[in-house]
Amino acid sequence: MSSVRNDIDTAAPATDARLHWVALFTIMRREVARILRIWGQTLVPPAITMTLYFLIFGGLIGSRIGDMGGYSYMEFIVPGLVMMSVIQNSYGNISSSFFGAKFGRHIEEMLVSPMPSWVILGGYVAGAVLRGLMVGAIVLCIAMLFTSVRIPHPLVTLSTVLLGATIFSLAGFVNAVYARKFDDVAIVPVFILTPLTYLGGVFYSITLLPGWAQAATHANPIFYMVNAFRYGLLGTSDVPLWVAYALMLAFIAGLGTLSLWLLRRGVGLRS
Repeated sequence: MSSVRNDIDTAAPATDARLHWVALFTIMRREVARILRIWGQTLVPPAITMTLYFLIFGGLIGSRIGDMGGYSYMEFIVPGLVMMSVIQNSYGNISSSFFGAKFGRHIEEMLVSPMPSWVILGGYVAGAVLRGLMVGAIVLCIAMLFTSVRIPHPLVTLSTVLLGATIFSLAGFVNAVYARKFDDVAIVPVFILTPLTYLGGVFYSITLLPGWAQAATHANPIFYMVNAFRYGLLGTSDVPLWVAYALMLAFIAGLGTLSLWLLRRGVGLRS
């Protein structure tokens, strides 16, 4: 009798874990299906926007600027533009998707289900990260039409994209939790995310700035992500690589903890 009870106790955690993974992949699959279903809104606009960036900044303006950090201006801006597209689309995907679920009261069904908070958060974050990776790959392919793209450090390149996309997916989740109307979802990208991106070394090297501006740039987290990704593609960076990784991991730990706490408490989710 005791052996039967032990078998049941052992099988229960395994069954729960399997159900949790099924739920996680279900949410992720739904998010990916949403991205592909409205590909004209999720994948095409970033491709068009980045093509214009390459044409105007890389082609027309870049030919007059000359070299930047020992590379042609077109080569220099490729890492920044790819990272910018990854950041914006990871953030935008989860903030709009999760707020839509909250607005339509679909999220309440998940909260009362046996799914733990990490499953709900992981599914939405995974979907947003995948959109960031898809858009980043598209932008990188577009960049190859304008200049030669080498990847001397593929591990750094891939890990930086994954970490950066995860950070801003979590940040977008927090935004969606606190948002009360659709306008609240757009406030952070317009007034915070866009300025930080443009001032994060996407279009210039920090060595061109005066001392006070360099110090201010070092307070911008996107600056570290862009430079880590630039190291992966070009082998050069304005900051030590370990500092960039330490900062990104710290942001993931902090935002992940906050997101799980918000889910468990139901902040902004239960009316």
